[in-house]
Amino acid sequence: MYNKSKLICLLVALAPAFTSAVAQDEQENTEGNKVTVSGSIQSDVLIPQFDSKIQTETDRIDEWAVTNTFADVNVMSEHVDAGARFEFLKHPLPGFERDYKGWGVPYFYLKTHFKNWDLTLGNFYEQFGSGFILRTYEERTLGIDNSLLGGRFTIRPVKGVSLKVLSGKQRRYWAHNDAWVTGADIELGLDQWFKGLSNSGTYITLGASWVNKYEGDENIPVLGLDAPSRLNLPTSVNAFDVRASLQKGGFNLLAEYAWKTQDPSNDNNYIYRKGTVAMLSASYSKRGMSLLLQAKRSDNMSFRSRRSMTGTSSMINHLPAFTMDQTYALAAMYPYATNPDGEWAYQAEFSYNFKRHTFLGGKYGTKLKVNYSYVRGIDGDDKYMDLAAEQRSGELYGTNGFGSAFWKWGKGGTYYQDLNVQIDKKFSRSFDLHLMYMNQFYNQTIVEGEGGMVHSDIFVVDAKYKFNRKLTLRGEVQYLSTDDDKGDWWYGLLELSFLPHWMFTVSDMYNSGETDIHYYQGLVTFSTGSHRIQLGYGRTRAGYNCAGGVCRWVPASRGVTLSYNCNF
Repeated sequence: MYNKSKLICLLVALAPAFTSAVAQDEQENTEGNKVTVSGSIQSDVLIPQFDSKIQTETDRIDEWAVTNTFADVNVMSEHVDAGARFEFLKHPLPGFERDYKGWGVPYFYLKTHFKNWDLTLGNFYEQFGSGFILRTYEERTLGIDNSLLGGRFTIRPVKGVSLKVLSGKQRRYWAHNDAWVTGADIELGLDQWFKGLSNSGTYITLGASWVNKYEGDENIPVLGLDAPSRLNLPTSVNAFDVRASLQKGGFNLLAEYAWKTQDPSNDNNYIYRKGTVAMLSASYSKRGMSLLLQAKRSDNMSFRSRRSMTGTSSMINHLPAFTMDQTYALAAMYPYATNPDGEWAYQAEFSYNFKRHTFLGGKYGTKLKVNYSYVRGIDGDDKYMDLAAEQRSGELYGTNGFGSAFWKWGKGGTYYQDLNVQIDKKFSRSFDLHLMYMNQFYNQTIVEGEGGMVHSDIFVVDAKYKFNRKLTLRGEVQYLSTDDDKGDWWYGLLELSFLPHWMFTVSDMYNSGETDIHYYQGLVTFSTGSHRIQLGYGRTRAGYNCAGGVCRWVPASRGVTLSYNCNF
């Protein structure tokens, strides 16, 4: 392990020379053959140290260094593209153990494209509509790469019509699931057919999708039964999606509905209940103002290419969380993960820019943004929770589960709720201030399995002062107040930037409630051209890392960190 880790660091050190050579080759090919080469390198290294106070993993202290390293290369020409990605995760970062461990070239593709059609062979990512029945994507911070290995054909036979067909097997870490995922999608741009619509600035798009999962039969053990039992599992599961969008001026409207045939799986305790999801989203924007209103109801819509899996792997579809993405440390401490069993989710957001030289706008103007999210269970969720133990004992395996009225809320209470108020104010050419208040209700039992309701108030002050064109100082003070879970938290950060190359950052997250622990960090970042190197030391708190309603548990860690990023 020691020698391999040293090899990784050597490769990271040699990366700038490699990318410079590639860039020179790219220029030569572009001038002669119209061929371009692009790509990226990302390497995050941790030299771990044991820390009993924050309970770091004891089984990782024998490793000299751990790393997640990726290198992508893409070659593009007028009609043919090709690419591949090398991944080294033989000794992965904390939170990426088990099946994620390995190394190789799991992603490669060959694509030919012309004016009205293109064909991709190998690995590819795709999304139909909002992703309710198909979304394959890569999210490295969560350890997600559920690409399909197979083929995809896209054709635009006439103006305003786009048709896609695809089939393949889904990646699951360093292998591929046995199930075949096949689908088709069509989109119609009515405004390209009717001149009256386009002349009036009205754009209407209709779409429809179909996805089929063909998975072989298997013997599912029914827990709690003395005699072996075998479920009659459907080998073919079909999902459908229809949608319509309207855009006129600053007004946008999207309506989408998807449904899925019987798909008993580990997620729903092997019940034979169909799944549905419906969404309505409306937005309006004009100069200085915007408004967003969204509502979504999902019911039993977990859709995997391997029915027995749990966690984040093998998901064919994606159900976005109607909650605001948080970038501040304490605001992101209790993130919401979409409940695959079912939920009602609502989101509203309003933003307004007060004009300059007005009472509220002042000399430089003022920006206000208010966001509200509310998530609650669907009708029958209370019955589901009451019967979950019976399901696990085998009494409800193979049944249709429970019924659920479409418009009714469940009696299980609030899953998640937050109210965000943000103000951006520029006081001078040198000084900017950002303020945020967040009121949050987080049902820890629903999201994590235990803990009850956590109610918190979060305050953020983010200030930036520009001394001159090269020197900028930014500071954050955050405070999370709660009587639940581990109690109150404080967070402070100072960031000094020397353009164009250097940035120095120190921060500390402190639990003044139950644990009385400091999570300190210090970082030095150097950037030049397309290269970025960051060296740091400190502690990382255990908790959930989330993106788009999908979460991964990350254990606590302490040690030296080294990160290198390059795009060429």
